[in-house]
Amino acid sequence: MDVLSLAQARRIALASQGFNDRKPAGRVDARHFRRALARMTILQLDSVNVLCRSHFLPMLARLGPYDRDKLDQWIWRSGENVEFLSHEASVTSMDLVPLLVHRRRSWKGYVQFESEHPEYVQAVLDEVTERGPLSVSDLTDGGNRSGPWWGHSKGKTGLEILYTTGRLSIHERTKTFLTVYDTPERVLRDDVLAAPPMAADEANKQMLLLGARSHGVGTATDIADYFRLKMPVARPLIAELVAEGELIEVEVEGWKDPAYLHPEAVRPRSVNAHTFLSPFDPVVWFRPRAERLFDFHYRIEIYVPEAKRVHGYYVLPFLLGDELVGRADLKADRKASRLLVQASFAEPGADAERVASAMAESLHEMAAFLGLDAVDVRPRGDLSSALRSAVG
Repeated sequence: MDVLSLAQARRIALASQGFNDRKPAGRVDARHFRRALARMTILQLDSVNVLCRSHFLPMLARLGPYDRDKLDQWIWRSGENVEFLSHEASVTSMDLVPLLVHRRRSWKGYVQFESEHPEYVQAVLDEVTERGPLSVSDLTDGGNRSGPWWGHSKGKTGLEILYTTGRLSIHERTKTFLTVYDTPERVLRDDVLAAPPMAADEANKQMLLLGARSHGVGTATDIADYFRLKMPVARPLIAELVAEGELIEVEVEGWKDPAYLHPEAVRPRSVNAHTFLSPFDPVVWFRPRAERLFDFHYRIEIYVPEAKRVHGYYVLPFLLGDELVGRADLKADRKASRLLVQASFAEPGADAERVASAMAESLHEMAAFLGLDAVDVRPRGDLSSALRSAVG
């Protein structure tokens, strides 16, 4: 059995995510977005906008600065992609819809709602069918929000029931992250609509292979998490993939569980990245994997009371070479046109001056990407002094 060092596993993982691909020398366009999404397979969405919408950050990390409007146009207008039930709220290639349609379902609360309000749900479907793409605010009878945080209005509940059961699709997300729905016939390509759904076991095997390809190497739980598959489903299918030669069982130094290598994974001698990662980047979205690969303990603290936060509100890991060497709590102060570094930290054992120099470069890039005029480093965290000097 092949044995990989931890450094080899990190480099394989990062190369599989596109961090060894050459960044565009000129204007970034759909070709580059397509290549980056093919590496990631899944581009996770999130509504938090303290810095920028999260889906912009993985593309920035892999491609460098680009026009955010062009990315959104490509995601929602090209006919190449779709938001569907993959890894949380996420964008994937529309070609994957036949793998995913068996995941259509209506949760218990949704089943109860539709059984109690069948005429209302049908009326929502009829209105979207007749009027075209609609958000909840466009509905004739959208209702009011029913509670704090994730409480849905009557209209939103109806739209989500229709979406999760496949009677509606997501047409786009607006700049304010409002979800706009339409009929599948007006969202999906004809060839996708005509494609027969794949049987659940075969679809799950293909999703596991896609997760393994995008990870390069990972444990069974790493691979299963990519498409949020449960381990009782994933484990026997991974064994089948190994038996069929589609995955290669390997050992990774320091990992207690077996690992699985995708046959197409490359083994670069080095990775020369230096960039911030979104909290929802595939490199770090499964926190146990980030800890195993990078010895990087990472928790998003948005919902932690401020007094109990360790590193800050919206903290981004910083990748330098093939290691996560620091983190920073970032906020875009759009009114003052400043990128605020509310706290900054180096990882134990990291060279603070080296980390600060590279992080400063990425902060200036981030500020320019967001159209902000300056970087403001606040005096919190063990890296803040060196970072302030490096930022200038």
